Amino acid sequence: MMKLTDLTRKASKFVPQDFISNMPDNVVTNILDRLPLQHAVRTSILSRNWRFKWTTLTQLVFDEKFFEYLTKTKGKSNCGGIISRLLLQIKGVVEKFVLSMGKVKGTNDVENINHWILFLSTKSIKDLTLRSVNGIPVKLPTHLFSCLELKHLKLTNCCFHPPHSIPGFPNLLSLKLCVVKFESGILGEILTRCPSLEILDMRHLLYPHKVKLVDFAKSENLKILSLCLYHIDAVAIRSSTIFELVGFLPKLQELDLVFLENYKLTESGATMRFPAACLKALKLSDINLGNVMLLSCVFEMIRHFPNLHTLEITTVIPKRDAHPIPNPIPEVEYNTTGLRSVVFRYFAGSENEVCLIKYILACSPFLEKIVIHSHWSLASDERLMFTMKLLKLRRASTVAEIDFD
Repeated sequence: MMKLTDLTRKASKFVPQDFISNMPDNVVTNILDRLPLQHAVRTSILSRNWRFKWTTLTQLVFDEKFFEYLTKTKGKSNCGGIISRLLLQIKGVVEKFVLSMGKVKGTNDVENINHWILFLSTKSIKDLTLRSVNGIPVKLPTHLFSCLELKHLKLTNCCFHPPHSIPGFPNLLSLKLCVVKFESGILGEILTRCPSLEILDMRHLLYPHKVKLVDFAKSENLKILSLCLYHIDAVAIRSSTIFELVGFLPKLQELDLVFLENYKLTESGATMRFPAACLKALKLSDINLGNVMLLSCVFEMIRHFPNLHTLEITTVIPKRDAHPIPNPIPEVEYNTTGLRSVVFRYFAGSENEVCLIKYILACSPFLEKIVIHSHWSLASDERLMFTMKLLKLRRASTVAEIDFD
């Protein structure tokens, strides 16, 4: 009997230990949070000790992959009910919640969504993403404005009617709105009640919502702003409007402007103020450089944003009757820029485009690289002509490279 006991003790030394199960609960939760939700929940079948480990999850991602798994194993009949039962078993706070609604039954049900948002408002939710993927806007409840600890909010294809007294989101750091519908004028009021906001993306905001410049001015902590110029509420959009916008945002570091294909600036009747902004990255999309005023606006932004390091421009092919810039800026008036990296997309070798490239090469002593993605319609001989023009341009930087794709 003694020998048998000794043998058992010796054998136990070679039995592998369950290190994961013996880890602190917060470490186990951190590991489970990094798994797809369906896999994290399935850890309940590992052992009695693991049966309820998943109920401490702090990140719940109900995305397309989750619903694909759910429909294969449970069918499409009651996905909404499954989500509700799962949420009721979560014990602690929920830091992140992602829901893709519409593809399966019950996920875009108004009553279900009301219950889920109300549940999240009691769980100190900090990162919330809601998107409808079937083309039908999902109506969001006013409980959304009870999530006062929210730091990141992304809404896609949703609509809501905020309460008359909008509490706002005092801790919100980032807000992304894509095809979101709400009452006119509400967005500006919401922005004024998000004093900590640092990132705002409203490039794909649903027509016809607009925001006044004075409402942007109250978001003085903004560091990254992405918007379509159409959504600025002004009688007429001028070059000075863009500089006024940047002037309102002293901490702005990245600006992404969408011009739309047929967008036109009106002539500026007032003297422009050029703010000494800390803007480091500028992205201009869907801009027609065949339009003289738009091209002049680009020149002004490059010249008067002194800390600009990166520039990215995506153009649209101008109409055939578009006039090239009549008098390119003389070299003696060129201002030195701090540009390091430049990317051009859909360039076709027009005189206006070459003029812009010439200016950047001649005025950017710190430039490291220009990447030019030519337009798909450019024929091989036209590409060759474009390349020959670029090789003749003077470069202020001794290390600048031109990568022509």
